[in-house]
Amino acid sequence: MFQLENKYFLYAFVLIPLLIITYLIIGRWRKNALKMYGDLSVIVQLFPDVSTSKRVWKFILFIIAFSFLIIGIVNPQVGTKLEEVKRKGADLMICLDVSNSMKAEDLQPSRLEKSKQALSKLIDNLEGDRVGIIVFGGQAYVQLPITTDYAAAKMFLASISTDMVPTQGTAIGKAIDLAVESFGKDEGKNKAIVIITDGENHEDDAIAAAEAAVEKGITIHTIGMGSENGAPIPIYKNEVKEGYRKDKDGNTVVTKLNEPMLQQIAGAGSGIYVRATNSDAGLKNVLDAIDKLEKKQFESKMFSDYEDRFQWFVAAAFLFLLIETFLTERKSKLYQRLNLFGDKNEK
Repeated sequence: MFQLENKYFLYAFVLIPLLIITYLIIGRWRKNALKMYGDLSVIVQLFPDVSTSKRVWKFILFIIAFSFLIIGIVNPQVGTKLEEVKRKGADLMICLDVSNSMKAEDLQPSRLEKSKQALSKLIDNLEGDRVGIIVFGGQAYVQLPITTDYAAAKMFLASISTDMVPTQGTAIGKAIDLAVESFGKDEGKNKAIVIITDGENHEDDAIAAAEAAVEKGITIHTIGMGSENGAPIPIYKNEVKEGYRKDKDGNTVVTKLNEPMLQQIAGAGSGIYVRATNSDAGLKNVLDAIDKLEKKQFESKMFSDYEDRFQWFVAAAFLFLLIETFLTERKSKLYQRLNLFGDKNEK
């Protein structure tokens, strides 16, 4: 198992392009400054011992050292001890709608991003519970099998986008059926499904699927993302908004929250319905409902001990800085001799 202790320091890599741009600007300024004193080819001959290539190599060595130093600060860690840990908790499958209507911005920054932020907070509040993620549009797919690895859950959650499901629609029933299958054959009233969607373009019999899940002891909660007035679906290209999705007649498509449907699904699933707002995604009510579930003891394998690997990268950074320090910008004597020998042969 591999993890990063201080992963937020990875943002320091943004400084590398800035350093390169600064180096190029200074190089250009230096060249223009020399041009003020005369022809460059003549001025270069006045400094025969200066090596331009060595100046470039010194900068490259500095960038390499800087990169290794960042990785050292991030501190990669390797799991070395795998133990079986007994936990007591519930099983939770999260079904997240990733259809195009979830791009609507009546919830900020968008319905989908608001859902992901809320789910990230939900995962942070889980204690001993297992969690899995299913994404759905016109079809449903398992994004993350049920697990106790909350770090992995948040990593998979961050990668979710509307491009993941090629078939558009809102197949809530298929998502429920897949979630039920993902729980396995274990019995007990310790399982819950949380469906996060706007409920629009509902295609299959989700109510029948919810009733079937309840018969197996599984509770279903729904969270509605969106507003009754609705919002247009933006079209982005290279992170720039180009307009809004239109129908075949050229009218702007407005997507609205199908609240009655989600209420019916929650009712059929013996769960609760919560409508998300910009200030509150309604997760507290869902968490309270999950806490009331029957807790089941189960075993899971987890890495309980990690070894730091930062020292290797810090040592590499120090080595490259040492080489950069002792590497001068003067041409080597061997190079000068070879160059002089070549000039004599030409004569």
